[in-house]
Amino acid sequence: MEKFEFDVFLAHNSKDKPEVIKIANKLRERGLNPWLDKEQIFPGDNIQEVVFRGISQSKVGAFFISQNRLGAFQRNLELGAIIQFFLEKKENGFRVIPILLPDISDIPDELYHLKQWAWIRFTNSNVEEDEEALQDLIRGIRGRNFQGKDIAYPPPSPNNNIPVTSFKFETAELILKPGVLSLGKSSEIKRITKNANYFGEDLGNGVILEMVAIPDGTFIMGSPENEEGYHSSQSPQHQVTVPPFFMGKYPVTQQQWRVVAALKKVNIDLESDPSRFKGDNLPVECVSWNDAQEFCARLSRMANKTYRLPTEAEWEYACRGGTTTPFYCGETISTDLANYNGNYTYGQGQKGEYRKKTTEVGKFPANPFGLYDMCGNVWEWCEDGWHENYINAPIDGSAWTSLGSRRMMRGGSWFLNPRLCRSASRNNVNRVERDNIYFNIGFRVVCVVGRIIR
Repeated sequence: MEKFEFDVFLAHNSKDKPEVIKIANKLRERGLNPWLDKEQIFPGDNIQEVVFRGISQSKVGAFFISQNRLGAFQRNLELGAIIQFFLEKKENGFRVIPILLPDISDIPDELYHLKQWAWIRFTNSNVEEDEEALQDLIRGIRGRNFQGKDIAYPPPSPNNNIPVTSFKFETAELILKPGVLSLGKSSEIKRITKNANYFGEDLGNGVILEMVAIPDGTFIMGSPENEEGYHSSQSPQHQVTVPPFFMGKYPVTQQQWRVVAALKKVNIDLESDPSRFKGDNLPVECVSWNDAQEFCARLSRMANKTYRLPTEAEWEYACRGGTTTPFYCGETISTDLANYNGNYTYGQGQKGEYRKKTTEVGKFPANPFGLYDMCGNVWEWCEDGWHENYINAPIDGSAWTSLGSRRMMRGGSWFLNPRLCRSASRNNVNRVERDNIYFNIGFRVVCVVGRIIR
């Protein structure tokens, strides 16, 4: 059977891009790899050549129609190329899937010649929730032999009930001592015992992925302009309401990575041991954003749950753990509480140890939600694309997708200044492929399910 790099080529009017991006993200959650123009076209590319190559590397060509009708690029290049490729390659199984978006009720007259095809209709204005149309699209992409068994995982629903167990953990508050602030001798660590809920995902071979229940809530995302380390990308501050979810207690470890990397491939190959610093309980690093996406797809298919990268809003909400200070532990931070470059200080904090490498997960106290290593150790990939600021950012906790190639990272790392470990700190990498991997970037996963059973 012929192998393709992409499962489906998504042709659309640029005015419909927000809806198409949402659909593309849902396809990725189900383990599919869609071709989307601005993710594949880069400055200096010959657009026609890239489009033709993308179609030739796809199993299916899909095009979206709304009240905006066909855009010039869609009409003059994409749709014609898809139909031409269908006429040439239909014997090899290439299919065309026409799709109506929610704001149009019937096939427009200009596409009358395509009425003989079976169209998919999205009728829910929130396309992410139109499960019937999404399943029809997945079925069309997978092909006639698909019987629903190899969807990566089902959508979250109230029936995906998760039994949880309570666990105790220790968090910390860094208290500045009065009278010595000018000397930079700041701190006394106050240890606080708390409880949270979690479930353990059995990955096999005795390896467990612990997922902590994060409650829903509303918080102020971003940094005030007077906060040390502030950057304009961290503003304007805005209120975000986040639904409940589960988040990895730790960054994904090398042991967990090896087990999942040994599972059946969904889209791309994974190296079993990519990290520079070796150790079962060290965070995996030297993994790209695409690698992390493949990890989530394989894990989701194995566990029959929705695993993905956290959105940027989910990540900051979880990192803060209900706090509003620069760090979960207070106005400054210490190398007794996180792994960063201790040659640098923040606020009235003091210098500390520079370990020059990653440390085992769970070495330091957790944050108030029971999550470890949210400050320092490794940067963590997020689902979102990079935006220069928060103007028009989502306020519902969802991912803010980007048409470019830059991807979000959060949390700082072992060799960086502590200001980059703040809850509001943001960073990005320009590309997502294997040639952009670093020994200070890892990730943790999120699981979205229905009701929690205590």
